[in-house]
Amino acid sequence: MSAAASQPSESGSAPVVRTAAGALRGSRAGGVAVFRGIPYAEPPVGARRFGPPRPVRRWDGVRDAVRFGPPPPQAGVFGMDALAGESPGDDWLTVNVWTPDPGAGAGLPVMVWIQGGAYVIGMSGLPEYDGGRLAREGGVVVVTFNYRLGLEGFAWIEGAPANRGLLDQVAALEWVRDHIRAFGGDPARVTVFGQSAGGGSVAALLAMGHGGGLFRRAVAQSVQGTFFTPELAADVTAACATDLALRPTAADLADVDPILLAAAGDAVTAKLGQWVGRWGRPAHRTIPFAPVVDGDVLTATPWQALADGAGRDVDLLVGHTRDEQRLFTAVEGMLGQVTEEQAATALRILAPGPDGARRYRDAFPAAGPEELYELVNSDWLFRMPSLRLAQAQTDAGGRAHLYELTWSAPGMDGAFGACHGLDVPLVFGNLAHGQTAALLGEQPSPDAEELSAQFRGAWTAFATHGDPGWPAYDTARRPTRLFDTHPTVAPYPEETSGLLWQDHAFAPLPLADG
Repeated sequence: MSAAASQPSESGSAPVVRTAAGALRGSRAGGVAVFRGIPYAEPPVGARRFGPPRPVRRWDGVRDAVRFGPPPPQAGVFGMDALAGESPGDDWLTVNVWTPDPGAGAGLPVMVWIQGGAYVIGMSGLPEYDGGRLAREGGVVVVTFNYRLGLEGFAWIEGAPANRGLLDQVAALEWVRDHIRAFGGDPARVTVFGQSAGGGSVAALLAMGHGGGLFRRAVAQSVQGTFFTPELAADVTAACATDLALRPTAADLADVDPILLAAAGDAVTAKLGQWVGRWGRPAHRTIPFAPVVDGDVLTATPWQALADGAGRDVDLLVGHTRDEQRLFTAVEGMLGQVTEEQAATALRILAPGPDGARRYRDAFPAAGPEELYELVNSDWLFRMPSLRLAQAQTDAGGRAHLYELTWSAPGMDGAFGACHGLDVPLVFGNLAHGQTAALLGEQPSPDAEELSAQFRGAWTAFATHGDPGWPAYDTARRPTRLFDTHPTVAPYPEETSGLLWQDHAFAPLPLADG
């Protein structure tokens, strides 16, 4: 299905575009045309519950596209379930488009955002994901979208396909391929970018081989390194179903209210500490859901797939923040409070190899309990998965650019450091939107504005012509862009951690015997 090639018409000041699925009336804001809440698949409820996404049916007339679609059911983390409840509905699978030129012949680069949220929370309508500034100043079309989360999107359910959330992402990218020309975008110049679970999703899409025809370039920010075996995923789902006194099958769960199903996931998540002996590292880090290496949708982890050449033809930009764990330490009220026992437990569970804890202590002899705790948590979940993605891409003959954000957020007198998620407002340029005020302060500083300009310039340059402005990564020189008040290019700064993890396979996480 191809987008119609007609120029947009105007209804007053409201832009109207005509796609192969039907006409859409958007709005204008900040110098760009905005189209919100466009369905890219039929609602995944009723007979379609737990099924793969189905193409949306064509509509007649002009459809208003001025409000974000309802988000998928959310976990109760950070009150996201209550926030989602403010926009009820089951039309979860929608996209949003910001374009500086909604003309069918504009041929602009396209950037498609996949938000994070540990695969259990996230919605494209959050103000921090507003694509207006990135589109206007970068000369690109920005697309965001919702995808199924938690049990709806990632639980291992008998009688349903695995990785439904990833299938939703593919469907959204197929919508972009088929329709984005009507919004001024070039379907041959699509860059997918995402952070945290969104970065993990970008890595998964590369592993699934969907770069060919769906995106030319990929940006993976703070790649979440959790990928489950079917056995682990099935065991987690069984525990959730047991909470509802049901079997973990599509037949049993299909009639459960989606809100109640999400609540069952929350109930199990609240008791994850009891499951560490059986579920291992994900239980220790409170991660009940993740993509599953099922042998069908996902046949290998991203690191194995890229090492085998799956992403060789896709330009890759990948990196992380320096202090990934700091945000979680702060949220959990542990800043300055980490004990030797907590550090020892984290090292025992997360450090690689049978002697990993001792090797960490030897490698960082001056580190106290809190620094060791943050290092091993940051390395296991985000930093080393991101580094290894660049290495796998490069080793297979592909092109990768590596970065690290080293600038400390000014919020809480700098206590957050260069924490997880700090890159998101800098990339979008939304420095006073949503939850970012806690990190950047009520009045963003000139340094924050300058750093945001660096990020936006690099990301849009990469999307436009594949070069973010610094040399491609190679394993000999290890050039890495360090984003700070005074940016530099230097050898990868976390080499000590890199050596500790160099022999770790990042295999799918298994179900233990305990």
